[in-house]
Amino acid sequence: MDRYYEDLLHSEDEILRSALSASRAAGLPDIQVSPLQGRLLHLLAKLNGARRILEIGTLGGYSAIWLARALPPAGRLLTLEIDPRHAEVARASIARAGLEGKVEVRVGPALETLPRLPTEPSERFDLVFIDADKVSYREYLEWAVRLSRKGSLIIADNVVRRGDVVEGTSTDANVQGVRRMNETLATDARLAATVIQTVGVKGHDGFVLAVVVSDP
Repeated sequence: MDRYYEDLLHSEDEILRSALSASRAAGLPDIQVSPLQGRLLHLLAKLNGARRILEIGTLGGYSAIWLARALPPAGRLLTLEIDPRHAEVARASIARAGLEGKVEVRVGPALETLPRLPTEPSERFDLVFIDADKVSYREYLEWAVRLSRKGSLIIADNVVRRGDVVEGTSTDANVQGVRRMNETLATDARLAATVIQTVGVKGHDGFVLAVVVSDP
């Protein structure tokens, strides 16, 4: 089904395919979003009118290309990556896409980088995409809210995990991390959120979509 709609909707071009090829050639894990999910991110950024985007978790730059292509001419995307090798691969793919002027790849643990980002209203992000280690998802969500504004969209990937998140007794650290984030989503009055489950080439998983409904 994914392949049918990918072909039908022309979800990928040579630049995106080359970004995937470069990631695989470099031995990066094959855990990036699918082409249809990348198109979804692109459309959500367009609908949001995003001018400033924050991505937590760059990997090989595939989702960064999708998101950056949705930006207006003066738009900017900051993507955070812990692994220098991943960042090197991502920068090369972003440059091949002609987006190096719009995208900054910053290397280091996100929980060390995020507190150093400016919080002035003019520097806040319109869209935040969280797709990094699940153990820290609650902390990433908190920083996403702090660095956003009323009306900003926050997206978190891999929040269903084959349905394992319903198991409150799971000892999987990734599942526990997603559940801790979910507890915040359920109680934080600054956010209105829902979950979209996905089934396809990435298995059974899903996204959190959360809108910031009050100024942080």
